[in-house]
Amino acid sequence: MQSLSPQEWEILQLSLKVSGIAITACLPPAFALAWILARWRFPGKVLLDAAVHLPLVLPPVVTGWLLLLTFGANAPLGRFFEHAFGLTFIFRWTGAALAAAIMALPLMVRAMRLSLEAVDRRLESAARTLGAGPWRTFLTVTLPLTMPGIIAALVLGLARSVGEFGATITFASNIPGETQTLPLAIYSALQVPGSDLQVARLAGLSVLLSIAALAVSEWLARRNGHGTDVHVL
Repeated sequence: MQSLSPQEWEILQLSLKVSGIAITACLPPAFALAWILARWRFPGKVLLDAAVHLPLVLPPVVTGWLLLLTFGANAPLGRFFEHAFGLTFIFRWTGAALAAAIMALPLMVRAMRLSLEAVDRRLESAARTLGAGPWRTFLTVTLPLTMPGIIAALVLGLARSVGEFGATITFASNIPGETQTLPLAIYSALQVPGSDLQVARLAGLSVLLSIAALAVSEWLARRNGHGTDVHVL
């Protein structure tokens, strides 16, 4: 495979930037939603669960359209973020990150929710019996036991955000140097005759990123498991 061109390096850097910011911004709300769904009982829980997982079953183009209606230049949230924080999402890399985060959210919530539900609540009760407060119990008991699920959530979220296409192209468009991540660049290259080598290089990058993410996640999971047979997926 030939070396990457400066344009392809730019595409790779933008993809990593968009995906990294997407999962970083998505992690706190995803964990909060996972905690609520795993630990709380309240009316409407089924509706919340359905809303969280909706991006998994909706066509990505529909998700992008809903993002346009919600975060567009004339939408309420779009105007709020622009006036309050100076953030715009349409035709910007921030919009690509937002679309990637929304598409990664259900997978991250599900992985962390399963991990939280697997925690033995008796261990938390024992910690409180020994004098640990709620936050100390969470930091010393719950969080370490949930860590494989958090790592799995980060890996799944990263893989999903790197591969995001439909919602991004609908919401943020396909602008080279601004919103053109790897999947969008591959799509654009496929439209150009004689670009087979470029498509192969970009597709190879996608495969390498996925393999690297899985390898790092397995290493982190084994390290967190102190040598036990722990797997992320």
